[in-house]
Amino acid sequence: MDVVDLNAGQRQHRDEIGVRCQKLFQDFLEEYKEEGELKYLEAAQELQNEERSTIEISFEDVEKYNQNLATTIIEEYYRIYPFLCQAVSNFVKDRAGLKKEKECYISFMDVPTRHVVRELKTDKIGTLVRISGQVIRTHPVHPELVFGTFTCLECQTVVKNVEQQFKFTQPTICRNPVCNNRRRFLLNVDKSVFIDFQKVRIQETQAELPRGCVPRSVEVILRAECVETVQAGDRYDFTGTLIVVPDTGALAMPGAKATINSRHQRPDEVEGVRGLKALGVRDLHYRMAFLACSVQPTIAKFGGLEIGPGEITPEMMKQQMSDAEWKHMYEMSHDKNLYQNMIGSLFPSIHGNEEVKKGILLMLFGGVSKTTIEGTSLRGDINCCIVGDPSTAKSQFLKQVSEFSPRAVYTSGKASSAAGLTAAVVRDEETSDFVIEAGALMLADNGVCCIDEFDKMDQHDQVAIHEAMEQQTISIAKAGVRATLNARTSILAAANPIGGRYDRAKSLQQNIQLSAPIMSRFDLFFILVDECNEVTDYAIARKIVDLHCNIEENIEKVYSKQEVLQYISFARKFKPMINKEAGELLVLYYNRLRLRDSTSTGKATWRITVRQLESMIRLSEAMARMDISDEVQPKHVREAYRLLNKSIIRVEQPDIQFGDDDANDQISQDVAPNADEPMQQDSEQQSQPQVQKKKMVLSFEEYKQISNMTIIHMRREESRLEAEGKDGLHRSEVVEWYLNHIADQIETEEELIERKEMFEKVLDRLIHTDSVIIQLTQSGLKGQEVAEEDPLLVVHPNYVVDP
Repeated sequence: MDVVDLNAGQRQHRDEIGVRCQKLFQDFLEEYKEEGELKYLEAAQELQNEERSTIEISFEDVEKYNQNLATTIIEEYYRIYPFLCQAVSNFVKDRAGLKKEKECYISFMDVPTRHVVRELKTDKIGTLVRISGQVIRTHPVHPELVFGTFTCLECQTVVKNVEQQFKFTQPTICRNPVCNNRRRFLLNVDKSVFIDFQKVRIQETQAELPRGCVPRSVEVILRAECVETVQAGDRYDFTGTLIVVPDTGALAMPGAKATINSRHQRPDEVEGVRGLKALGVRDLHYRMAFLACSVQPTIAKFGGLEIGPGEITPEMMKQQMSDAEWKHMYEMSHDKNLYQNMIGSLFPSIHGNEEVKKGILLMLFGGVSKTTIEGTSLRGDINCCIVGDPSTAKSQFLKQVSEFSPRAVYTSGKASSAAGLTAAVVRDEETSDFVIEAGALMLADNGVCCIDEFDKMDQHDQVAIHEAMEQQTISIAKAGVRATLNARTSILAAANPIGGRYDRAKSLQQNIQLSAPIMSRFDLFFILVDECNEVTDYAIARKIVDLHCNIEENIEKVYSKQEVLQYISFARKFKPMINKEAGELLVLYYNRLRLRDSTSTGKATWRITVRQLESMIRLSEAMARMDISDEVQPKHVREAYRLLNKSIIRVEQPDIQFGDDDANDQISQDVAPNADEPMQQDSEQQSQPQVQKKKMVLSFEEYKQISNMTIIHMRREESRLEAEGKDGLHRSEVVEWYLNHIADQIETEEELIERKEMFEKVLDRLIHTDSVIIQLTQSGLKGQEVAEEDPLLVVHPNYVVDP
């Protein structure tokens, strides 16, 4: 390869290939037309501005114009790059009328082949390649000396345009023939050429990482307009070339000279086999870096979840789709069973847990982030927490979401520190400056962060993500670095209860080790309890055996994951507004939740606050997005309320246990027993086994179903009897109605007696504990009351049936 002159005063060697490529590329700029006009003339005219110095060229256009030129650019990019820049400068002078001397640079877009960081080997050095990765660290912008103008301190001769070779490079010798100065030069800053320079570090993404390998990273050098275009956590494509630079950090390592000189302290000692360091050549410290000429966001075909909100409109996405894809999108939006079909397609290998799947699906759609008039940001991301027994597919939910979502980070709570989740301030090896390195929440910006074993996190690590979960920012003040970083991410957490089993006799807060502030930041809590059910157990076992047998035919998937991702990406571009009817319904449901919270007996385990109202709004907006609607309608609010209400009920209400005390017929509320109570109960059971009775246990859902059914029947009968002029219902009539209603479910006399006792206990709870039914135990005038053996029962007039 011919050598281009680096320092003035030396004879220049002509690079024939470079000169030929310069002429061909200048011809391309002056001849390539699109729709009858020169395509790059307008871009060249913009270079007259002081801020602009780079022209963007589509590599596809170069291939169309001259295939040999395109091949030469790819194979010899670093060699001919100065000639291409010179061709751009000539084109700008000729066509755009640039009067002032100015350095122009070239940036190639749409390079066909894309490589990952792991594929960067020495055969890629000097060639034009495009790599993709995730930015994990950004350095501050520094000025870089490109062409230096030096003054000889001995004869005052000016040496111009000394090209720098990745380090401060002085002229080799003064250009004055009578002056032999080789060392004493002074840099003239005013006449030298500087350019903005920034280093960023990128790392291969989790999807590209081979299993069991440590992710590799490479430093990327950005110049001119490319600086400050990326942030930590972004995924970008970088086009440029791989270069080899001297490792100045290794050259300046403390103690390096002492290590080398120590060899000569014992000349009589016999040395073993040594490597290249034994030669004493210290300049063998080199490392690879990537010199980028263009930066583009990594955009999937349909946008992808990694694109920030508002950057791409639905119209722009429609232009990226073919007619068949747009037709399929239209059909999906009009699918009546879209809700069910999408969760079946997303989680085909997990049986049941429909509410959890619906909550996660709405989390992927997300709400609409807003900014108030005062400038306060309201988050639109939905946070979900799954609490449950082991082997209830919690980690499977997290894994499938992290594999499905294009911008998702999976981490484990115990293995993650506060700095690893938020951001770390580290010292740069070369400049010793403090720089910010992104954590998991920053890397998942505009995506999902899946945190497994959330309850195993240390307390101070949980506190570190409080701000990220609500304000969606990370504030850092360490080592002189004060910054506020974006963490606009949804958090999907999984936690195990204390002791490994969820105790339904205790509240949620007594079951998991989470503080009240962090619990309030979750929009949805899902509790998975491992119950013994013959039908469910058979279905789960059948599903698992089919998966192990690789029987894919039994898994019904209406849509592929790519189609679901395409639909979600499209729907996230909509920003539905809440109409008047939906707003009134939101207020009504919030008041109902607050009223139920204030009138609930015992110590509430879940406070209904404004955050639950905002959760309902976000869930409603996610439902509207799924329907591709510009308005949040009442039906969306009802589904959001149902999902939130189901989550809150499961949290608030454990199983109802009927007490053994028949004297007052009260229902014992679930209270956590003291440490010494089990021993007392055991002793009582041994001494009086015939007195103990079997406790009746009823889940809250069953209790609510029976109570609602009874109250609706009683109100209907009260209206009928009032029209006929008769009194209300007696207790025996209500019991008889219930037994007749479930007659087809009863087979034995013992079961009949058991169901009758259970229903009477439910009636007692509705009368004495919930105050829903009023019992008229006495009749007659005052002073002449007569006790009723079969009292009348009346529903409280202010009670509203809560679904």
